[in-house]
Amino acid sequence: MTTVTTASRRQGRGGRERILAAAAGLFAAQGINATGMEQIAERAPVSKRTLYAHFRTKDELVLAHLDDLASTGRTLEGALTREDTPPRERILTLFDPPPAGTDPVRGCPFIDAAVEFPDPRNAVHSYARERKLLMVRLVADLVAELGCREPSVLAEQLVTLADGAASRAMVLGDSNYGRHARAAAEILLDNALPPTSWPAGPPRVAAEDFEVG
Repeated sequence: MTTVTTASRRQGRGGRERILAAAAGLFAAQGINATGMEQIAERAPVSKRTLYAHFRTKDELVLAHLDDLASTGRTLEGALTREDTPPRERILTLFDPPPAGTDPVRGCPFIDAAVEFPDPRNAVHSYARERKLLMVRLVADLVAELGCREPSVLAEQLVTLADGAASRAMVLGDSNYGRHARAAAEILLDNALPPTSWPAGPPRVAAEDFEVG
């Protein structure tokens, strides 16, 4: 009896991680609603009993999937918290193409999830909304650090560009579509920065530099 129990536990190790990995691949390839729990269990592979032991409902699995993406930095927001990168570059990273080999081209997973769970009272939709609000706050903090005027307004403009570019990249199948939005984002940032200051102050202009009469 002890031997059987030990073997079962060994087989079950990593089950949750395998389920999340299977769900991530299937959700990206064919969408959330088109993916069944049996299909996820088969891809994992785990028994349906093991699947439901970890996730009692599909909504619970979807929430765990989205949270896993967020916590491992596999979303647009992931670049905004990297302390090894200057604030401006963190913002512009929102428009970088996904890593080579990423297929198929997908937009923001939180927007995708909100579309598939349109009821704003649904837990999945609510979670997606909170992540998108967090994205605005993160960008606002960065542009404020840069000294930009009206950081909250600029942040909304930048995240609208980022989300729009990600969505169009998915629809058009163009992983590098963000380059267009990046160019616009750079203009927004340049226009919002405070006037450039000279290292030793503004140049002095002598009276003799002017011609009289």
